[in-house]
Amino acid sequence: MRGREFGEGLRAAITATGMTSRAVAELVGWQEAKVSDFVNGKGGATEMELALLLGVLRTPPQERDHLLSLYSGTGVRGWWQEHGTCAPISPRTLVEHERLADKLVSWQTMLLHGTLQTPDYGRAVITACVNAPADELEERVEARAQRREVLGSGMKAVFFVPEAVLLNQVGGAEVMREQLAHLDRLAGRPSVVVRVVPLGAGAHAGMAGSFDLMTFDRYEDVVFLEAENSSLVIEAPEAVRAYARIAKALENTALDAEQSRELIKKLLT
Repeated sequence: MRGREFGEGLRAAITATGMTSRAVAELVGWQEAKVSDFVNGKGGATEMELALLLGVLRTPPQERDHLLSLYSGTGVRGWWQEHGTCAPISPRTLVEHERLADKLVSWQTMLLHGTLQTPDYGRAVITACVNAPADELEERVEARAQRREVLGSGMKAVFFVPEAVLLNQVGGAEVMREQLAHLDRLAGRPSVVVRVVPLGAGAHAGMAGSFDLMTFDRYEDVVFLEAENSSLVIEAPEAVRAYARIAKALENTALDAEQSRELIKKLLT
């Protein structure tokens, strides 16, 4: 997973120069295949060589340090990320993978997925977080607004939503009404599917907790689990398949897309 994030970051750094991979290779005295391996997250060079490459590309210091840290772990399959007191304003690894994913299947037990949230709903959620600095509120709201753009990028998204989340008056009645109307509009898009798990469903496969399952065209599937101040990135194939089985089971528990929209509309009346 770090390999794919590293590769995409390096590709962006090269693109920013306006040069081709061949031109970059000539500048550093490498074979073009070596640059290609770097961009595809395959390694094949030392961190010192990477530092040289980033210097030639005139990569900004913050991005340079980020790419160097990713490269040191490109052989690691899955990892636990600790964020300090709370999650970062824009969790880069999550955002990048949402951008690259062909399909997202999400199950959130306590709130709507970040890409579904209206600004006021997101503001209420962030305000309730006792560890998020108050002076970061609007920046965090804006970061979530930017994440919503992936729903218009062609990515297929399936959201399993507990009915209790729709009934919870996050931000108050007016904020929640606006949120439900927004959810109804999103559910009308061909690329977005909203499936509500009804209150009367009883015990079901999703009770163990929230997750995001992402599938890609060029990369292996991955699962994200988020907590208050850390996140777990899972990419071991058998572990990812376990979450795929949960998603499949939720299909048999949740209302279908049409029934779910009818329920949302009913809550709006």
